[in-house]
Amino acid sequence: MNIWRSIFLLAVLPMLAPAQDSDPTRPLPRNQFRNGEAVLRAFAPLSKATRDSIIKLNVDGETVALGVVVDTNGLALTKASELKKGKLTCWLASEKEVPVEKLAADDEEDLALVRVHATGLKPIRWSDERVTIGQWAITPGIAATPHAIGVISAMPRKIRGRQAFIGVRFEPTGSTRIDGLLPGMGAEKAGIKSGDIIIGIENEVVTNREQVATRVRDLRDGQKVKLRVQRGEEQFDADVQLMVPDPDEPRFGFFRQSLGRLGTDVSHRAEGFEQALEHDTVLPPWLCGGPLVNLDGKAMGLNIARASRVTTYALPSTLVQRILEALKAKAAGAPVSSI
Repeated sequence: MNIWRSIFLLAVLPMLAPAQDSDPTRPLPRNQFRNGEAVLRAFAPLSKATRDSIIKLNVDGETVALGVVVDTNGLALTKASELKKGKLTCWLASEKEVPVEKLAADDEEDLALVRVHATGLKPIRWSDERVTIGQWAITPGIAATPHAIGVISAMPRKIRGRQAFIGVRFEPTGSTRIDGLLPGMGAEKAGIKSGDIIIGIENEVVTNREQVATRVRDLRDGQKVKLRVQRGEEQFDADVQLMVPDPDEPRFGFFRQSLGRLGTDVSHRAEGFEQALEHDTVLPPWLCGGPLVNLDGKAMGLNIARASRVTTYALPSTLVQRILEALKAKAAGAPVSSI
């Protein structure tokens, strides 16, 4: 669809021409910044082509995320962790607010499948082209112009979660005997005490602290692990919830994890994805859940997290479509749930 490229050039070149003859020391007008009004208007044809494929989700009247329509029957995908308990509705491009039901969720990739109670919705078109670093990445919504314009800054890759811990300090000998507990964390809450020895994780024997660290390294905040614990002559199982320590507790050495987030409104769930594109669009968390499109108006992926001051992640379209099929199957075998 070269028409989009032609419209873009016709819209942008008149803005750029006067700047070539102006005083080079004069600041660029704010409306000509990359996400200024004039530049967003240049991409308006993309919004016109996609706005009927996008919804703006609200919980109890508060906007929490965007969503992308995936079929003509009202199915849509969005970011799962933003859907808090409450009355779920969405706004359409027609400026109509309609009810929404949550059908299923993929906790690993933070996607939720919902049903929009409306007609006339247009499924998004997925891109099957390989993305390239530096190409345009547009975040449209239900308005006449996009929310933001950026470029792809990194190819799809695994995004590890922030390191979560069971909350123990081992003796310096390298053994699995516990020397101390981190206050308020999972091990303490599960009733584990100093002097206990961890002898197994998820029914596998462990004999040193490195084995323990390896087994929990890829687990996320909130997940649970079953520990086999020895206390004197007694052995018992303990289900321990992993937690990310408070970043304001530098005495534990975890404060570096939050340096990239200082002064930034990031997504509650911003890490731990199988694959993610990285782009430099500065999106507030409520703009996640919707599509990231190319100049042809096709979705390269789904914006899944504002990760730092200058980074937003999007799940690639191939991964999203695979998860969509799994969520459809899951929804077909389970009753509809309210949030």
